[in-house]
Amino acid sequence: MDPSSFGWIDKFFAEQKITKVNLASDELDFYTKTRATGFIFGHIISFDVPVSISLNNKLPEEISKIGLLNTLFGMYGLIKQDVSPDNFLSEVIHFYDIIAIKSNNPFEKLLSNNSKSSKLEKIIQERVQTNDDFFSKQFSHVITNAILFIDILAFKKYLEKGSQIEEYFNKLEQSVMEIVTLALKSKICTPENHELITTLFESSFRNTKFSKNNTTTVENIDLRYLKNNLEKYYLIDIASISLKSDEKIENDAHYFLIKLAQKLDITENFIIESDCFISNYITEYKNEIPYLNTSNSMTTFYNHTTKNVAVLINRNKKRLVKELSESKELVQLIAKSTHKELNKDEKKKVKNQLLDICKTVPSLSIFLLPGGSLLLPILIKFIPQLLPSAFNENKEDQ
Repeated sequence: MDPSSFGWIDKFFAEQKITKVNLASDELDFYTKTRATGFIFGHIISFDVPVSISLNNKLPEEISKIGLLNTLFGMYGLIKQDVSPDNFLSEVIHFYDIIAIKSNNPFEKLLSNNSKSSKLEKIIQERVQTNDDFFSKQFSHVITNAILFIDILAFKKYLEKGSQIEEYFNKLEQSVMEIVTLALKSKICTPENHELITTLFESSFRNTKFSKNNTTTVENIDLRYLKNNLEKYYLIDIASISLKSDEKIENDAHYFLIKLAQKLDITENFIIESDCFISNYITEYKNEIPYLNTSNSMTTFYNHTTKNVAVLINRNKKRLVKELSESKELVQLIAKSTHKELNKDEKKKVKNQLLDICKTVPSLSIFLLPGGSLLLPILIKFIPQLLPSAFNENKEDQ
């Protein structure tokens, strides 16, 4: 299943064959299983599905697409006790129609006759990829996907109450932003990524008219509209991971979390269990999550981008090998660059010839985006692995 290709949703349901036996037993079970996948925090480490889905050779956006679809379906199954993909697709498309900002896209009408699954594929693509700037997306996609659980909570409200959900959706976004901001402010030693986390959360919200207010304490946040434990669990966990963004919670920050739990009427057992889970989660995955690992943003960017490029190269290996094999001069210059500095003209030749190759392989179009040529050294790094014999020959000739 390739979430970047048309028809992936139909293939997901065909492969998984989800039955009622696979549904969560109750809301706490649903939340615990969802949190264990990492979906709550925007860094998915597994999928709660009957048939295992490997994360290997998948881009972060593709992993998030699968996570969003599966979690939406899990919520639908929990509330409706129904596992019909067709019924689910009807409900979830109607839900997104309600909360969507009206689009002026002239092509949108052309899509009106598409199948339900293809419509949802387009919706999920827009929800997961909200930023077309490749470079910005390397950092913001994690935050964007961390707030996707708001979609899940709003979908629950829709399934239970009908169409009156847009105000609820916006209020929940506002509450999350207030809590994250206050949580970070409660720390005496402000983490280096405090401002980045706040900015990325804010920029990730669907409601572009996020209001700056004067809320100064957790007691002043209006959370009276929250009636469900899932909402409360989520707010506690988002506050907790914000507080632990530098892997430690000071006394004042811990007090903030306790006050929030009291305001939400959350049991101490859940706070202890949440604290334990998030501590272990951060310890194991901190270096993989951009917004928790920004002390050296360029290193984070490079590592994250290298993984993405490696996936794209592996998927297009045969096509890329064919194109490279037909460009002997390019291979010779890259071989030379491994032990000797290329001159200006040689570097220009390498750049132009690689960009020409990328034009013939659609999946490598990221190198053609503004600033994409800066990523070419990452592509060059993988070429000796693609054509090892050619490089051995070059060494022998020299």
